[in-house]
Amino acid sequence: MTYLLLFIPFAILILINLFPREKRTEPAFWLGLAVLVFQAGAVVASQFGYWGTILTSQLESVFGFNLQLYKMGHVLVMASALAGATALLVARATLKNKRDRFNFVGLLLVSLIGINGIAMVTDIFTLYIFIEVTALATFILIMLNREQAAFEGAFKYLIMSVVATVLMLAAVSLFILIGGGTSFLDVKMAVISDPLAYTALLLFLCGLFIKGGMVPFHGWLPDAYSSAPTAVSVWLAGIVTKASGIYALIRLMVIFGGLEPLQNIMLTVGAASIVIGALAALGQKELKRLLAYSSISQMGYIVIALGSGTVLGIFAALFHFFNHTLFKATLFANVAAVEEQTGTQEMEKLGGLAQKMPITGLTSAIASLSTAGLPPLSGFWSKLLIIIALWISGHYFFAAVAVLASVVTLAYFLLLQRQAFFGLVPAALKEVREAGPILLIPAVFLSLLIVVIGLVFPFMIQMVLR
Repeated sequence: MTYLLLFIPFAILILINLFPREKRTEPAFWLGLAVLVFQAGAVVASQFGYWGTILTSQLESVFGFNLQLYKMGHVLVMASALAGATALLVARATLKNKRDRFNFVGLLLVSLIGINGIAMVTDIFTLYIFIEVTALATFILIMLNREQAAFEGAFKYLIMSVVATVLMLAAVSLFILIGGGTSFLDVKMAVISDPLAYTALLLFLCGLFIKGGMVPFHGWLPDAYSSAPTAVSVWLAGIVTKASGIYALIRLMVIFGGLEPLQNIMLTVGAASIVIGALAALGQKELKRLLAYSSISQMGYIVIALGSGTVLGIFAALFHFFNHTLFKATLFANVAAVEEQTGTQEMEKLGGLAQKMPITGLTSAIASLSTAGLPPLSGFWSKLLIIIALWISGHYFFAAVAVLASVVTLAYFLLLQRQAFFGLVPAALKEVREAGPILLIPAVFLSLLIVVIGLVFPFMIQMVLR
């Protein structure tokens, strides 16, 4: 019953549009949240032997493509559920216009269908289709508040997305001409036997680098993240960019990981993204732009892990993929709380907020330290595994880059904490109070997951790596 991961969001999308216009916002929120809770519950239950058919059975559509959710797909499905629930709660608290809140739920469900499809595809053409479904909803989400900056960010995303689409479609066409099919097996056999198919694979990878905001194709990402409403930024940074670009890279590297030139590309792009993203984050003055460049850097860690060409590297990439959802969704939820209470996200206008907003300050510190890879938080373990995978595969230089960039990551997050949460409270913020429960609940829950996973992971690693 894999199709439920596509059918349920689609059915709810139709249902919420059947409610009377003036009464549909509240039902849409609760039904959207129910979809995400079901999705997370299905993944958890499947780990204990329940609801197994929901997440393992195969669907063959009337159009002839197959969908199959493997174990690694569970990571994407769970991450999208957590990021989606956080984004919905942030939207409920920050989007004042009822029409915007309703549209946000509908567009989130559309992109969720695309993300769930990405988790289950078994051929490269269907992968392209679901990536485009996600991209279409994302383009509209970025300009949800209809402000000039949002239109500019959405336009940049659209232009780069179109370039990626052309590259991926050209690659798919070449695969069909050379291999006679688009299944991952057909593509692998074509790449092994024909240099032109190898070129097609490189074109497809370039498209994924653009979708994932990797250096040197990252120019659109900071503008899109910072200009979109914060609830949209939670969804984009928490899962959308990683699903449509990075997770697809993981799937392809599982299939083609033995090709050394591809490994070298992953190592180079990953290292460049890590360094450039981290250095750019140091110079930012706004919270969302800092977190946007931080996302580029952290996704670089996932890509560089794939370049190790090892099973440990694949596992470390998936683990950091999930961890990135936890700490980046937390941080963007904190930005929403800060902006909601202070009216600004400019760090120079903030200060001492830990005194006024202690829970927001604490969860921000936990997520920041996890991003930097400090023990015993979950981000420490995924970064450690990435470094070990690079070291044992003989990529000592790239392992050193990963270690040193973590120091830079710690530096810019300490800068964020010092400017926003430490020091004296400016006179303009004397009356600031802690954010409401609807913004605190997701940040606290995700922070607890960061701490708990970090504490229990050493005891679970043998079971996880089986």
